[in-house]
Amino acid sequence: MAVLVTGGAGYIGSHAVAALAERGEEIVIVDNLQQGHRDAVTGGKLYVGDLRDADFLETVFKENKIDSVIHFAANSLVGESMTLPGKYYHNNVYGTLCLLEKMIEHNVLRIVFSSTAATYGEPENVPIDEFDRTLPTNAYGETKLAMEKMMKWFDVAHGLKYVSLRYFNAAGAHPGGKIGEDHSPETHLVPIVLQAALGKRPHISVFGEDYETPDGSCIRDYIHVSDLAEAHVLAVHRLRGGADSAIYNLGNGQGFSVKEVIEIARNVTGREIKAVIEPRRAGDPAVLVASSDRARKELGWEPKFASLDDIIRSAWNWHLANPEGYAKG
Repeated sequence: MAVLVTGGAGYIGSHAVAALAERGEEIVIVDNLQQGHRDAVTGGKLYVGDLRDADFLETVFKENKIDSVIHFAANSLVGESMTLPGKYYHNNVYGTLCLLEKMIEHNVLRIVFSSTAATYGEPENVPIDEFDRTLPTNAYGETKLAMEKMMKWFDVAHGLKYVSLRYFNAAGAHPGGKIGEDHSPETHLVPIVLQAALGKRPHISVFGEDYETPDGSCIRDYIHVSDLAEAHVLAVHRLRGGADSAIYNLGNGQGFSVKEVIEIARNVTGREIKAVIEPRRAGDPAVLVASSDRARKELGWEPKFASLDDIIRSAWNWHLANPEGYAKG
């Protein structure tokens, strides 16, 4: 029986595919390559197509014996979601509806969902736990919450069991150096800092240094992408064991500031990285850190790359070897 990984040619999805392959799992990958890369796929069978294409999706399910799904496929840029909300509802929400209906049609009743801590919006508590209020402040987070709710009602109606994993910032690269992070445009802090170290950017912008944090810059969760991939695999195993649907946060529990990320990147790379202080961005909370106590207890999840040094070093090794990212096309 195979695990279907949607968005499996993307950043986190490709690391999940690698983690599954290392366990000898049969893997089927669906990706429209809008943001994914063929060269990021290190195992399994790749189908290039869109979840909203009913004939394409039917072919995938007919040609493979799928028992579980890990669902990464989604648009995920917060800023873009605020200017193009229709794109996010159509791809994220409607795409998920198409997937869930096809799963029910083929009696595939287990799904692990790559969600986001953006479902919480402005946090009431730090660290955030799974029972805190969900009130997204952007269309991206709103669509992810809608996808979670859809899964809940498919569970009620059809017995579809799901695990939703909420987290903030994935970072780093596979410890073997074979896959890493390559977005266009790049919006994530760690690769942007490393692009500055490579001389591909003149500087890194720090948006605000007057927050109520130890060094005045925003604090965020950074989790190694391989640790996130491992959590998705553990969630598949938990559902296969007959567990009920659940939501888990994935976080490091402490968070790192923007200035800390830059300073550690300077130490890891041995290169000068110019930082320019700019005005705050609207809607940036001072601290966003998630508690992962429940995931550690129930999934048995234990991050292997807890230090920011390890996370950035793995990313730097990949960027040094692949300064232009993956081959395009």
